[in-house]
Amino acid sequence: MATATMSSSSFQPLPLPADKYRGAVVEDLQLPPAFSISSNEAISRAIEMAYERDFSHIPVLNRNRRPLGYVDAAKLKEKWEAGQANPDDKVSQYMTKFKRTSSEPYTTITPLSPLSELEEFLKTNIFALVTDQNRKFVLAVATSQDLNNFVSRRGL
Repeated sequence: MATATMSSSSFQPLPLPADKYRGAVVEDLQLPPAFSISSNEAISRAIEMAYERDFSHIPVLNRNRRPLGYVDAAKLKEKWEAGQANPDDKVSQYMTKFKRTSSEPYTTITPLSPLSELEEFLKTNIFALVTDQNRKFVLAVATSQDLNNFVSRRGL
């Protein structure tokens, strides 16, 4: 009877990359629902809404509810207080537009996106819009701080 033997030195499984998030997805961050504003909204209303909800960045949508860009609430407030912006000015005048080109395609982050993908995205972006798969609805805004809070809560 022939038997096959394999020495432990000849069989080495390839190491798998460790997922420090243990398979968690964006939905596990338990983010508050996002709010967004129209590009035609007055900056005074945008600032008010941001501070009421404790948001630093507000997604700006077009009339079809597609994301156009965002406003940084703190910078917007600074411009207003410095007299560089009128409270009735439209948000579109001060928003940062999203770059969507063939060399910089739109990255879709959904509730089911792995946190490792979100972490990679946040290495080059200050926040991520969490949308449905078809990018029709902005569901939440995720930041590096949200990831850090998740890690500290879970003890990862």
